[in-house]
Amino acid sequence: QVQLVESGGGLVQAGGSLRLSCAASGRTVRSSAMGWFRQAPGKEREFVAAISWTGGSTYYTDSVKGRFTISRDNAKNTVYLQMNSLKPEDTAVYYCAAGAEATTIATMYAYWGQGTQVTVSS
Repeated sequence: QVQLVESGGGLVQAGGSLRLSCAASGRTVRSSAMGWFRQAPGKEREFVAAISWTGGSTYYTDSVKGRFTISRDNAKNTVYLQMNSLKPEDTAVYYCAAGAEATTIATMYAYWGQGTQVTVSS
């Protein structure tokens, strides 16, 4: 079993930055790929970024490339999402997820956190 707890969300002006954290617990978390997804009101959950269990491979959706960076610290069982140059369209609830492989497909992740709200004002 894996438990995931996100933190770091909040309200920020456009152009600002936030760093989300996802603290993981469970005996298999260090060998799990991790992903970040987001869901805006009235929209489907969408892929944001993913990282392999070694941290050697990362993936991003096109709309955040060059602005967001996913990273992990396996010693701390924590995954991060550094978000820079935030835009109002980044407003959403952000979820971290753990799975067997780094993928853009939400259903491939077995474990999910409760989410953290990110609001970007214009």
